[in-house]
Amino acid sequence: MARTRWASPLDAIFLIGETPETLMHVGSLLHFSYPEGEDDGFLRDLVADVRSSAVELPWTLRLQTRRVMRQPVHRWVEDERFDIDYHVRHSALPARGGERELGVLVSRLHSNQLDFRRPPWEMTFIEGVGPGRFAVYTKIHHSLVDGYTGARILQRGLSEDPADRTHPHFLGLARRPRPEGESREPVGDVASILRSVSASVTSLPAVARTLVETQLRRGQTSTRAVTSYQAPMSILNGPTGRSRRFATQQYDLERLRAVARARNATLNDVLMAICAGGLRRFLDGLEALPDRPLVAFVPVNVRAPESEGGGNYVGATLVSLATDIEDPLARLAAITSSSRAAKGRMRGMGGDAVIAYSALLLAPAGLQVARAMSGLPLPGPLTLNVCISNVPGPTKPLYWRGARLDATYPVSIPGHSMALNITAQSYAGTLNLGFIGDREALPHLQRLAVHTGEALADLEREAGTA
Repeated sequence: MARTRWASPLDAIFLIGETPETLMHVGSLLHFSYPEGEDDGFLRDLVADVRSSAVELPWTLRLQTRRVMRQPVHRWVEDERFDIDYHVRHSALPARGGERELGVLVSRLHSNQLDFRRPPWEMTFIEGVGPGRFAVYTKIHHSLVDGYTGARILQRGLSEDPADRTHPHFLGLARRPRPEGESREPVGDVASILRSVSASVTSLPAVARTLVETQLRRGQTSTRAVTSYQAPMSILNGPTGRSRRFATQQYDLERLRAVARARNATLNDVLMAICAGGLRRFLDGLEALPDRPLVAFVPVNVRAPESEGGGNYVGATLVSLATDIEDPLARLAAITSSSRAAKGRMRGMGGDAVIAYSALLLAPAGLQVARAMSGLPLPGPLTLNVCISNVPGPTKPLYWRGARLDATYPVSIPGHSMALNITAQSYAGTLNLGFIGDREALPHLQRLAVHTGEALADLEREAGTA
């Protein structure tokens, strides 16, 4: 009997939002080093092994209907004609390829829509990255898994032992049983979805009061919480096409932590500060820096730390990036204040209440996106400019049949009126940033990645941690 799963309301948002210009898949670019003494023959054997391995949920699930995507309720069913050779691919860069050629390839792969007649994911093994190295690019529709779940699957599918040649591939790992007493998340069946909707509706009055209070107190010194219609118009906020640019950057995690300790900030605050500093230089170089501060859309994971994950169960908030402030430390202080205020508004809320609050806070962004899609001018202040996300990853080095994972770069979703997405993932003492943007709206995206490094150096120098 085929296995099935209902899509949650949050999952459905990513299906409904799918358009030829806004592709709702997320991905990752994994860099590996060959085991000592191995060459490209190792990669060919690894690809063959993956193609011949067992495959578990969710990798065999496809949408029950092929009429993508404009219906409110969706159901995932097992693809009885599942063809792993279609999903697992082997490619190569041109001779003497390198990071630039790899970035071009990933940009093009991420610009292509997934086939919804099949399970919506692809995995491409890439050789020719450099001496002793290969890469793996994966993409999967956001309706099937979120970033948190993807990170957990990655961690389980690799081994901490470089000598381990039998660890199951992550395609063959079934979801672990839910521990006794763990609350159900609204991602698996109709009953849990209805419970989530009921809990969200019940929490709406309290959530609405919090949102109204934030709006009424906007601008007072006692709060820096950002609400709707505080973001400026920028080159990030027009209509977009489907072509993408992709860039990466990697930093020693301790560099950001040292700045955070010195300035009484969080790691996320410092991440947003270096992105803000990079954006300030990037946009100023294009003579497109707004006078008012850019506003970041920041996803918030509401799962318990030990949760295995599943579909989508995530909230979001808004944080000022203080791009109108020239001084690096003053900019970091303003971002920290805004971030604390945003977190304070959600303090004490359960997961469903956070999601309800997020939906109300970001509802005006729907009009912003709709107008951008139609090509109409965007009126007055906007709700958001850019997405910045941080996904915790493995803390120890991992290996795939002896090949060491060197870096893992997220590849996320830009779209109409939000042409840039910056997602970071920590791994084994490093922080790996993936910049994905609309090709026409954002020329020379690698310059932005370089500018974030310059912004980090500025912070270190001013904070005395260099």
